[in-house]
Amino acid sequence: MQQATFSDRERELLAVTFRLLRERGYEGLTVDEVAAEARASKATVYRSWPTKAELVLAAFTEGIAQDTVAPDTGTLRGDLVALGDMVCAHTRSHAATMRAVLGELARIPALHTALQRFLAGRKALIRDVLVRAAGRGEIDAAAVDSELWDLLPGYLVYRAVIEDRPATRKTVRSLVDDVMLPALRG
Repeated sequence: MQQATFSDRERELLAVTFRLLRERGYEGLTVDEVAAEARASKATVYRSWPTKAELVLAAFTEGIAQDTVAPDTGTLRGDLVALGDMVCAHTRSHAATMRAVLGELARIPALHTALQRFLAGRKALIRDVLVRAAGRGEIDAAAVDSELWDLLPGYLVYRAVIEDRPATRKTVRSLVDDVMLPALRG
C-alpha cells in the first residue's frame, strides 16, 4: 500500500489517533482528545483532516501500512510459512485497531476502500509466492488462482481479530501443511 506524505507534526497526530483508536474504538475517540494528547489545537487537526472520519482513515492507513515484499525462502512451504508468520505478527500488533475499524466500514466508505487497497497488497504477496513456486515447478501454473489467496491471511486475521484468539506457529504450519499445500498441489 502506498503511503501518503505527511509532515512530522501530521505523523505525530496520526500516531496519537491510531493509539486512541486502538484503545477506545471509533466512537470513544474524539478530535478534542487527539488534539490535547498531541498538544495541538483542534484547528491544526481539522486543517489536515476536516472530519473525524478522515482523520481516522488517515491514521488507520498510515498505522497498518507496511512496505513488505513476499518472502523468498526457496520453497513454497517455506514461503507460505514465512508469509503466515508475517501475517500473525502484523495482526498481533494491530488486532485491536482492526476491530475498532471493522464496525465503521459500512458507515465510512473511504475506510472500506482503504482496507480493500491494503488487502490487495497482501494478495499480491501471496500471488508472488505462488508464481515463484510455479516457476520452480513446485505447483502447476493453474494453481495460481485467486480462489485460494484469501485462505491463509483470511483465517489468521479472522482468528486474531474476530475471535480474539491469535494463531500460533503450530496453527500456521498446520494451515500450510494440511490445507494450503494439498490444495495447491491438487
